[in-house]
Amino acid sequence: MSVNIDRLVEELLSFDMEAESDRIAEWTREVLRTQLRKRGLVVAISGGIDSAVCAALAVRAVGPERVFGLLMPERDSSSESVLKGRVVAEFCGVEYVVTDIAPTLEAIGCYRWRDEAMINALPAYTPAWKSKIAIEGGADGRFNHFRLIAEDTVGRTEDVRLGLKDYLQIVAATSFKQRVRKTLEYFHADRLNYAVTGTPNRLEYDQGFFVKNGDGSADLKPIAHLYKSQVYMLARHLGLPDAICTSTPSTDTYSLPQGQDEFYFALPYKEMDIALWHYDQGLPPTSLAEQLEWTSARADLIYRDIEMKRRTTAPLHWQALVSRDIARATLY
Repeated sequence: MSVNIDRLVEELLSFDMEAESDRIAEWTREVLRTQLRKRGLVVAISGGIDSAVCAALAVRAVGPERVFGLLMPERDSSSESVLKGRVVAEFCGVEYVVTDIAPTLEAIGCYRWRDEAMINALPAYTPAWKSKIAIEGGADGRFNHFRLIAEDTVGRTEDVRLGLKDYLQIVAATSFKQRVRKTLEYFHADRLNYAVTGTPNRLEYDQGFFVKNGDGSADLKPIAHLYKSQVYMLARHLGLPDAICTSTPSTDTYSLPQGQDEFYFALPYKEMDIALWHYDQGLPPTSLAEQLEWTSARADLIYRDIEMKRRTTAPLHWQALVSRDIARATLY
């Protein structure tokens, strides 16, 4: 691609970062005081850019003494996750704890259920192998489907298409990770009378890249309106350490390294930001094609993928459905 993607992101997505940081901090204080009625904030710090920015904004809002950080590694977590999480927590000056959730996941069958489905898809697979799943199809105008990529103990790689049953079981099992983490966040929030901070950026929130009752659950989501590129801009503005500001987005869910675009999004995050921005502005696919020097057909496929993900993940945003309307006054 001959397009200067960084310059294009700067042109389209630049914003007044100091004013926005102050606005988010003021909004946070207001909702804590008038709606949530909580004393402070719990932030799960993964070592990634989104949670780092949320932690820094939480400190700006209520001060480090009223922010509690949680680092929750497990068996498949990158060794760098805890290191970077500690860097963020110590940079922000907040109290934090590290809790290994692997024993809990083992006890409830997370790894067993996942490995069972992987063995069904790839009989040679063993729990000693490393693995991940990757998405394919949507950006090419086909139905999205998933592949299992596994690496044996001597470094040989196998790549097989996943059937629906195995895919669903793997995702259901790995979703235990986000749900167990959220359980711990709410334990500490209840213990401290704090609110739980959700960390999704606009791409994740809009496209449904979260687990219901897992990382999708929170009391407030301060950066859900910011494109991923804007979160990186804000991280630099807030002075977060370079190791955080230059980190590559990762799911940190599987034992093999896995980018978010590889697992879920049709494009790397900078291109995805630009595509979603064009879509959000009501601009036609031809405008996106011109900006990124694509064919109109490719831009149209990306728009269709955005729309498809919005439709299929809409229930993740819903509250529980009830069979009849209930007046709140009758509940008290």
